[in-house]
Amino acid sequence: MASADVTAEQGLRGPEGDSAARSEQANPARTGIEVNDSKCVASYSNFCRVTGTPEELIVDFGLNKQVTNETAEPIDISQRIIVNFFTAKRLLAALHMAVQRHEAAFGVLETDVQKRVVGTTAARRGSRA
Repeated sequence: MASADVTAEQGLRGPEGDSAARSEQANPARTGIEVNDSKCVASYSNFCRVTGTPEELIVDFGLNKQVTNETAEPIDISQRIIVNFFTAKRLLAALHMAVQRHEAAFGVLETDVQKRVVGTTAARRGSRA
């Protein structure tokens, strides 16, 4: 993958802060985790649902083909990932860091679809005037 990949272990430092990073640099055996993704299957998702139990989180991914909520077509779930809460917390930190980097480079992401649509419509009107 691209050099912007973020693993769940990156950026997670204990109370020792940067000293852990320095010790990893001093010890080449701990500089990275080798990953074999030769059997990995990639799929696109624009929908996720998180449910869980007291022991684990269940994250479902799927494709929402509906542009508006006018039809009641069900969303097909294509992937289900089940993780314990420790892994979920590391995933949360890794995703947070990745989104922060993206927003620093490209601007803040608006997650409210209505605000994005209104903003786009207003921008189009302004460019026509």
